[in-house]
Amino acid sequence: MKTTQIFLSIILMIFSISTISAQYGNNGYGNSGYGGNGYGRNGGMSQMNQGSQPEKPKEIPAEETVSKLMIKMKPALNLDDLQEIAISNVLIESIRSQGILLKQVTNQEDQIKEFQALSEITDRKVKDFLNPDQIEKYLVFKEDLKKPSKSKSKRKQKTEN
Repeated sequence: MKTTQIFLSIILMIFSISTISAQYGNNGYGNSGYGGNGYGRNGGMSQMNQGSQPEKPKEIPAEETVSKLMIKMKPALNLDDLQEIAISNVLIESIRSQGILLKQVTNQEDQIKEFQALSEITDRKVKDFLNPDQIEKYLVFKEDLKKPSKSKSKRKQKTEN
């Protein structure tokens, strides 16, 4: 009987320790548990304030995004260097404007309308730098960008077979 009580006591202690570890050691107060100052790495109040806010992902610079897009767009539209620079500047400006729109606190319908207006303005500016043949290619290019998952899945199927 006494061994059963000891066994149950040990199991209860193990579950208690693992619960405490999960609450303090892994989630709320960093990996160091209570740590040296009693509240993990960051200290008392600052830890409490930051605990409820998720970390913001690092923003990718607009220039980097546009350069990746231009690598695909330049051969698809047969752009010359001047067109590439001009369109890059338009796209960088557009991406920065999108970032500003995202940070504004407005209702979703207004935000969608603003994004659509920005998209139309950007398209108009890009088309100003293109000849009629390139405009057709640009419209096809934009449609292809809207459906990237299908083309990737087709590539995967081809490589698997």
